[in-house]
Amino acid sequence: MTVANTPRSPGDGPGTGGPRGPLDGVRVLELAGIGPGPFAAMLLGDLGADVVRVDRPGGIAVAPDPRYDVTHRNKRSVVLDLKSPDGAERVLDLAERADILVEGYRPGVAERLGVGPEACHARNPRLVYGRMTGWGQDGPLADRAGHDISYLAPTGVLGMIGEAGRPPVVPVNLLGDFAGGSLYLVTGVLAALHHARATGAGQVVDAAIVDGVAHLSALIHGMLAGGQWQDRRGANLLDGGCPYYGVYACADGGHIAVGALEPQFYARFLDLLGLPEFRDAHVDLSRWPALREAVAARFATRDRDEWAAVFEGSDACVAPVLSLREAPHHPHLAARSTFVEHSGIVQPAPAPRFSLTPGSVRTGPVRSGSGTEEVARDWDLPALLAGSRDDHADGHAHDGAAMGHAAGDRADDRRTPDHDRPAAPDDHSAPLRKADQ
Repeated sequence: MTVANTPRSPGDGPGTGGPRGPLDGVRVLELAGIGPGPFAAMLLGDLGADVVRVDRPGGIAVAPDPRYDVTHRNKRSVVLDLKSPDGAERVLDLAERADILVEGYRPGVAERLGVGPEACHARNPRLVYGRMTGWGQDGPLADRAGHDISYLAPTGVLGMIGEAGRPPVVPVNLLGDFAGGSLYLVTGVLAALHHARATGAGQVVDAAIVDGVAHLSALIHGMLAGGQWQDRRGANLLDGGCPYYGVYACADGGHIAVGALEPQFYARFLDLLGLPEFRDAHVDLSRWPALREAVAARFATRDRDEWAAVFEGSDACVAPVLSLREAPHHPHLAARSTFVEHSGIVQPAPAPRFSLTPGSVRTGPVRSGSGTEEVARDWDLPALLAGSRDDHADGHAHDGAAMGHAAGDRADDRRTPDHDRPAAPDDHSAPLRKADQ
């Protein structure tokens, strides 16, 4: 594979510095949590919103190293203890000035803390109150703990992923937490914000990972109903059951991804691979086992990058499978500045892109409590300074510490899966322990 230069630095291309984005002027209040809530707030910040994160004294029991947690970029932080006598009041002061609030507590916890939708809407009827959970605000499992994999399992989606005859494959936490969770929460709060600005009425957005993941499988359910999908792994066009839509090992242990579905792409794939005798096997399922064996044998004869060079510039729909560290140097991604370097961290640039109001990485991971003075000034809340001085100091003393709230009242009571710490130079990083469930 041909490599490109390293990711661009701030001010050296799209994605860093510069304009605030299309959500400039929108105020977002994030009640600290882990996983999909912080990622959703980061996305809103990437698009230009003024995101204020309310951190708790001592930090959260399970979280990535705060120095490298890029889900906290483009934010400011204040530290408030919601269990202190005036903690809820300070949060309500912020909610009164916000357009959107994002929280990820278990159902009922925000109400017990005095910052639920009713209390917030009494102060700000236009507020969009976004609730991020795994199971949703109601239903038999609403109060149960869980993690990304727990929510994928009952939706039928986890059962689709993997090889026939083997257990389902865990898709990291991208499919549940961030696709079914964060992206649906962001879609929901922005739609509700549009309604609030048109009518003056805020509302509650109930974003459940199980709902979002199920919604993502809409096409598959249609195919299942139409007899075009078999309800088992590794037996379908898009799940690895097709020999020209899958991943193959190369001589060096690397892998090549093949997606040559259409006849013209399939024909080009066979020509470049050197297997023209299988041209009539495109829709002949009886020949698929032999085709798969032949394709696997061919790919095993050369290294990954050698095969990438063979297919480069073609419409065979073949690509090398890159590692996280390799991806920023892929020529296409480098040319688009899909990854950027900010605060010494190589990270994905904001997406999607806007022709008039591009998003940007304006700040690195926020330090707990570091934005108190600015927020008090910009949001016209002088009481925030007086009410948070002690908490601010405590937050710095325990920044990133494993220190939770009482059972049933902590944000990480909800669910999110393990998140790996950023790799040290020797790449022997260890996974974080799970939340104390």
